[in-house]
Amino acid sequence: MKLYRSILLVTGIALAGCEDFLSKIPDNRTKLDSKEKISEVLVTAYPEGNYMPFCEAMSDNVEDNLSQSQDVINTDAYFWRDITATTQDSPESYWNSCYAAIAAANHALRAIEQAGSPAEYNAEKGEGLIARAYAHFMLVNLFAQSYEPATAAYVPGVPYVTEPETESLKGYTRGTVQSVYEMIEKDLVEALPLISDEEYVTDDSDASGVPRYHFTRAAAQTFAARFYLFKRDWNKVIEHAGKVFNNGDFAANLRPWNTTYGTYSAEQMMAAYTRSTEKANLLLVGCISNWYVNFRILRYSTGINRMREVMAPNPTGGNYAYSLISNSNQIYAVPKYREHFVRTSTNANTGFSYTFIPLFTAEEALLSRAEAYVQLERTEEALADLNVWVSKRVSGYVPQYHNLSANRLYNFYGETNNQKATLRAVLDLRRAEFIHEGMRWFDIRRHNLTVVHTTRTGERYELKPGDPRRVLQLPAEAITLAGLEPNPR
Repeated sequence: MKLYRSILLVTGIALAGCEDFLSKIPDNRTKLDSKEKISEVLVTAYPEGNYMPFCEAMSDNVEDNLSQSQDVINTDAYFWRDITATTQDSPESYWNSCYAAIAAANHALRAIEQAGSPAEYNAEKGEGLIARAYAHFMLVNLFAQSYEPATAAYVPGVPYVTEPETESLKGYTRGTVQSVYEMIEKDLVEALPLISDEEYVTDDSDASGVPRYHFTRAAAQTFAARFYLFKRDWNKVIEHAGKVFNNGDFAANLRPWNTTYGTYSAEQMMAAYTRSTEKANLLLVGCISNWYVNFRILRYSTGINRMREVMAPNPTGGNYAYSLISNSNQIYAVPKYREHFVRTSTNANTGFSYTFIPLFTAEEALLSRAEAYVQLERTEEALADLNVWVSKRVSGYVPQYHNLSANRLYNFYGETNNQKATLRAVLDLRRAEFIHEGMRWFDIRRHNLTVVHTTRTGERYELKPGDPRRVLQLPAEAITLAGLEPNPR
């Protein structure tokens, strides 16, 4: 392996039968000479790895439970050790899946360029550009330091790859966090006006479901809001979050936890949460992952103490309507995922376990905008957004009893500064909303929060701001074969 696993062979096999492929394509590449073929390649331009397992284990959402179901990735992540495992749900697996997605995007973009970039390929070009930007964005926010305006130009980033890999041992450089962010923004800005939802729906497809597996306009704008949130460009967060829904109606597109969802059983809830027809799901991806079960059984997961810390008491003064399930070891979970088993062939008993996960949601766009309002000291607008979220999350919601206000936040946090109190509320609501989804780890990094992990035997471990372990180590093969500079330890 070089920087990433080449997809030249994979792409060829995906687009042609084996015999026909071997007889017609001597260099193991399919000729991308039509919109249909380019679109098929772009289906693979989304990372099929899962970052949630190790991100959750590194965060303050987990604790040491009675469960004896142990996993080396889960254990190493909990103690912030370099994770050397390379199997699914590991950082290396996610690194490889991101660069494989980038390779797919680059092959599609090269084919569009060679075709003369006609207007009829605009939608495919937009999808390729934004998919490439997204994969690099996730990599730089896991394997490099968080974006800080004062230091971004001086700290190592990740290789930003813009061309198909054609050499066996091509050299790469990490650039800086600043240069990576500049490249992401360049791709993102160019992509946004090209995205077309209509391209994802055909006569024989489900118009309400198929687009959820692609960067639609809503998903693209939510990614833009996240990018600028991490970059601390607050006005652009507000701008892009405001474009997620044409009518600006977030309330109609949030998950109905305190109404419809409240009637579901745990099994029904697991099916509904990642359903492609769920309006809140703006972008879904299927990962070869065991997260559908591991998030509720592993030793270092969300036990009763952490779940209470996340859910109750909360600043609304009410009870969140999230469904909870638990096991005999007092591991608690919000039922969000289920297994999708894909057989290797029609009559086979073997196959792969997939977990479908939401990459972008309506809730994220709303809470991103609320945080941006807070940072600009537009507290009343931030509270208005937060109360839209509250209206869908509190059991027996009554506005005058549960809506957030400056006075309520002062009483809850004991914080006299309205901006600080409201920011604490945003982060607490985000923590509850994205439990089991890995987002808390990014918030910990962005806001320089300290994480404390303890063991059942009373040992205490602390991860403070500035600790180099807050940045994942690059995969060993990327260091040794691609010659990339490792992160300090």
